[in-house]
Amino acid sequence: MIFTLLILLLLWVFQYFFIENYYRSAKKRDMAVAASRISSNSDMDKDDLEKLVYETAFKNAMNVKIVDKFGNEIFKENNMGSLSLLAQDKFGTTTFDLIGKYTESGGQTYSEVISNDYFKMKELVLVTSFGLDTDGTERYLIIEASIEPLASTTKIIREQLIYISIILFELAFIVTMIISRRLSKPIADITKTAKDFGAGDYDVSFNAKGYAEVEELSNVLENAKDEIKKVTDLRKELIANVSHDLRTPLTMVKAYAEMIRDLSGDNPVKREEHLKVIIDESDRLSNLVNDLLAISRIESGNMELNKQNFSIVEKLNDCMTRYKLLIEQEGYDIQYIPDEDREVYADMEKIDQVIYNFINNAINYSGEEKIIRVVQKNMHDCVRIEVVDNGQGISKELLPKVFDRYYRGEKYKRDVVGTGLGLSICKEILKKHDFAFGVQSTEGVGSTFWFEIPITPEEKKHKKSSVKEKNKEKKPPTEQVSDKT
Repeated sequence: MIFTLLILLLLWVFQYFFIENYYRSAKKRDMAVAASRISSNSDMDKDDLEKLVYETAFKNAMNVKIVDKFGNEIFKENNMGSLSLLAQDKFGTTTFDLIGKYTESGGQTYSEVISNDYFKMKELVLVTSFGLDTDGTERYLIIEASIEPLASTTKIIREQLIYISIILFELAFIVTMIISRRLSKPIADITKTAKDFGAGDYDVSFNAKGYAEVEELSNVLENAKDEIKKVTDLRKELIANVSHDLRTPLTMVKAYAEMIRDLSGDNPVKREEHLKVIIDESDRLSNLVNDLLAISRIESGNMELNKQNFSIVEKLNDCMTRYKLLIEQEGYDIQYIPDEDREVYADMEKIDQVIYNFINNAINYSGEEKIIRVVQKNMHDCVRIEVVDNGQGISKELLPKVFDRYYRGEKYKRDVVGTGLGLSICKEILKKHDFAFGVQSTEGVGSTFWFEIPITPEEKKHKKSSVKEKNKEKKPPTEQVSDKT
């Protein structure tokens, strides 16, 4: 509205205060151009000159005449008719006065507004030199043009301006209301939704519609709301899980310690069984605390990598030794299927943690057959490690959530399940290394968790040289073939 008012104000100022001056300046400019055009052709043929003067007077509604120094007419072309004041100057006194004023001014041209009292109108005249006549006398070019009916024209323009102003103001008001609603309503809706969301209502929805930026902001806030809600739900779940996982081992440790004190202290067999339970539950507590510390360190950004070259086969064999007791006592079929040894470059302790968590996850969901395979696959420039189980598998809808923090499958065995942080820790470690990783699963068949470690540059060179040697062995020597030929 302010912008429209400024435009209307400018229009009114120019129409009321500057239109007459502007019109006179424009008319004077046109007359000066016409005078220059005629004066520059003063030496042309008489017929051509008459034609030029006629065209100028006709096209511009002017009175054009050439006079001598006494004001006597040499040639004229009047396209103003009886409205011309100079045409009524029968004795040439007005013309003679204009020549005198031009001479006194000393300029190239002289212009003046004169009043025609008879017709109640004003005219603009311009005087300039037209060179010398054949007898050596000075000649002058005088151009006259009416600057009326400027008053009536201005009146009409101003009346139209009133209607234009009313129409523009009404249109501006309508457009202002439309734009303000289109701009402010979505923002007001987003603000209200944000207040509800800030008050703890996570079921709100940012779905404001309008211009592109508002919709983009709405989408960003909707995504942020989903993430915050997700984190809040996960934290609630974490508190519930940790409380449950802490309470149960502590209860069992206390219960079996009391049993040892009151019942089995003197019975070596019973005492050993009860002590084993206490040790297992203590290990469970230790693993829980370690996972919480690891995820806390990752979230704070303090995890640093200590990369080094190491043998992937040695590392996997070392990991497998930890599961000998589980294989013997629990009946798990855990086997490592190696490939040719490769030297890789990574943080060995962190990769050890990833392998350990992948295998533990497979143990949790391995199914009744308890078959787990750790597979090494040497590829072009990396080593792919796969941990395969034959459990119930993961549905396509849940696959994207597998690496989320605190996520655990609904069906698991209570005695082996962890906090739900293991795979999330693996994800952060592998992302920190910039390693490719993922999961493939088929319901009812099992799941395969995998990641890839790039081999060292030295290993790449050795591999290329080995390939070249093998290729040479396959090809028969050229000299021998030539001899036989």
